[in-house]
Amino acid sequence: MTVTPTDFLAEATTRLTQLAADAEAGGLDDAIALMVDAINAGGVVQAFGTGHSEAFAMEIAGRAGGLIPTNKIALRDVALYGSRSPQELVGSALERETSVVDELFDVSLTGPNDVFIIASNSGVNGSIVGVALKAKELGHPVIAVTSLQHTAAVEPKHASGSRLSEIADVVIDNLAPYGDATLTLSEGVSAGAISSITAAFIAQLLTLGVAQKLSQLGDVPPMYISANIPGGDEHNHALEDLYRDRIRRSA
Repeated sequence: MTVTPTDFLAEATTRLTQLAADAEAGGLDDAIALMVDAINAGGVVQAFGTGHSEAFAMEIAGRAGGLIPTNKIALRDVALYGSRSPQELVGSALERETSVVDELFDVSLTGPNDVFIIASNSGVNGSIVGVALKAKELGHPVIAVTSLQHTAAVEPKHASGSRLSEIADVVIDNLAPYGDATLTLSEGVSAGAISSITAAFIAQLLTLGVAQKLSQLGDVPPMYISANIPGGDEHNHALEDLYRDRIRRSA
């Protein structure tokens, strides 16, 4: 079967249009409210994802046009700030390891008023479910961004038997199909993974929603501007100082 870039564009456009419509109908309001409440309480939005879903956390935390009181938690933190060796970061084994969660929280800059937003297409791997459970245990609200179609079709890999979508206070469907790929090239061969595209769109819709809500409340949203425009670094560093020792901005 021959597929074209236009075919993939159609797959992406259909999903992005649905996400926009859902957002305009209030589908993201609960997640936005949790994020606004955390920021107004002096907390931080803690973003976590593994594998390609780490890109979602990068859209939430530390980018131009994004919110400054945000922090990206990554599995590599247990090597950068903990006792794990860099060799343990190779491959996907750590992503599925449950015991890494306590180590991750030990080295993370979390506070009592933080909200967690966790992205995982499958929503079943040990570290993803473990972080969600640990966050809930510590009293943090949890927002999930996941594929409801995919997660319903696979078995949980965490000892609890839970999926991310079953733990979170708010669940956002990234609209990716089972297996993520959207186009069939031949029997058994598919391509055109979509979850990174829809997740990035969701991240920006959430950021826009939070900024707009803060503005409506009479606050000046604490937003990054590009470091590559005059005054960008000075603006960003001044606001980052308000969250000293609460957010990390690593390469």
